[in-house]
Amino acid sequence: MRLANFDGRATLVTDRGLIDVAQASRDRFSSHVDALVGDMKALVDWLGDDQPAITDPTTARELQRDRRLGPVITRPGQVFCIGLNYRSHSLEMSMPLPSEPMVFTKFASALAGANADFPIPSARIDWEAELVVVFGKKGRRISVENALSHVAGYCVGNDLSDRVLQMRGSQAQFSLGKSYENFAPIGPWLTSADEVPSPDELAISCAVNGRQYQHCVTGDMVFSVAELVSYISGVCEIRPGDIMFTGSPPGVGQAHRPPIFLGIGDVVETSIEGLGSMRNVAVASS
Repeated sequence: MRLANFDGRATLVTDRGLIDVAQASRDRFSSHVDALVGDMKALVDWLGDDQPAITDPTTARELQRDRRLGPVITRPGQVFCIGLNYRSHSLEMSMPLPSEPMVFTKFASALAGANADFPIPSARIDWEAELVVVFGKKGRRISVENALSHVAGYCVGNDLSDRVLQMRGSQAQFSLGKSYENFAPIGPWLTSADEVPSPDELAISCAVNGRQYQHCVTGDMVFSVAELVSYISGVCEIRPGDIMFTGSPPGVGQAHRPPIFLGIGDVVETSIEGLGSMRNVAVASS
């Protein structure tokens, strides 16, 4: 099942077209995506049993580039981000593999839809394609074996980063340097966990102006999705609607020699196998 935030309303994306969830269910389900992530199984069952009527003939392919797509979660209580979580990325950065997950955050005001433009506030803006996890069930001290049962679904993300602000000063500003407006595009929709039996075996890529810079598989992660969920829940209570960026594969701009960074007009396309793709354009900072 694919759940989108389309024009501000929870919308199911099917091969036959779009289904406005609240309208088709006669308000049995909410019109807001945030209210549905804890009820994904019920949505899946309803979709299969009732076969609700199509409310918009737009196909998934057409929808994928629609600028009316909003972030699949709009008000997460917590946004977890993982650094240096791909073996080959650690290698290209000449850094040792982390012995424990490196956790930081992107502030929620940075969230954006799959086709949102993003600003260029400095000369060192970088891209980072990432698998994003959306949680649907709360829990603490979750075992690795039970971790994926707390996941509502997965989507595509890009951890856009201002390397100037991130590295400015005596201490790195990871969270602030990654939280400008629209620096956290996620989408194009939320694919339910039942359709992603192995989140650690997905191809992930990022291209800038048609040239592919990142191409890897999530199996290169240092810590699997389940291990990350277990680790974080040992400290924080994970709650429905929380999200987690799981780290970037190799090929980020700052790793090139010389480094390559984004400028006004550049087009960033991020894709993950089975989850869709996003297209974000760099614009002048206001």
